[in-house]
Amino acid sequence: MKSTFFAQNIKLLRKRRKRTQDEVAAALDMKRSTLSGYENGVASPGLDALAGFANYFEIAIDTLIRVNMAELSESQLSELERGFDIFVKGSRLRVLTTTVDSDDDENIELVPEKAKAGYTTGYADPEYIRELPVFKLPFLDRQKKYRTFQVSGDSMLPVPEGAWITGEYIQDWSSINDNTPCIFVTRDEGVVFKIVENQLSDKQSFRLHSLNTLYEPYDLPVNDILEVWRFVHFISNDMPEPRLPQTDLIATVNKLREDVDMMRGQLGNNRRE
Repeated sequence: MKSTFFAQNIKLLRKRRKRTQDEVAAALDMKRSTLSGYENGVASPGLDALAGFANYFEIAIDTLIRVNMAELSESQLSELERGFDIFVKGSRLRVLTTTVDSDDDENIELVPEKAKAGYTTGYADPEYIRELPVFKLPFLDRQKKYRTFQVSGDSMLPVPEGAWITGEYIQDWSSINDNTPCIFVTRDEGVVFKIVENQLSDKQSFRLHSLNTLYEPYDLPVNDILEVWRFVHFISNDMPEPRLPQTDLIATVNKLREDVDMMRGQLGNNRRE
């Protein structure tokens, strides 16, 4: 971890919280000497340790490593400590765990419905990821990373329940445009597939919308997000329900209006009687 600000940043954050090395080391389940080595720059943390520091301080790994917090203003530091990481461009675990084939090409891992519950805890575990089924789609860009998740529920109809959604891994969340379909891996809700309204700059969250209008939109804070995958395509054995042609739809609406007018007339006659 040469040429990073990690050592001085964790020392600065610890002192701002008025915590001793013993207290922080105990919270992170490590020896005080190990923490001291990190703070003095004589030891480099692994992925698990980085994730531990990111969770403890509630700050993205990229920020811990790449941003010189000593040069930030007090207001910027306060925003970071309150969870509004103004430098967030991805989840705290930016190093994606993945698998490759014998030619060192990226696989597409398959996350079926029965595996989704375990994915939110195993997504960074190489052993868990290695146990997932893998396949190839030759028409996808070999320079990008893809993963496929099985959809549950009816909130994204006409995409049917049980469909397989393939997504492209997104590292820079600020690049996600409004109205983009995305798969979110979250801490509390598991894996969700929604249409995005990007509110990162204002609220440090995404507004998530369903295609099925019976479901209300809701906000998802960045602190609850583990991974984001941009929709590429879906595979399903079920045919989507046919949409009514425009002429049939207009006729249906007119018929409803006639029925309403008739009911109003009947109510008026009943009142006069």
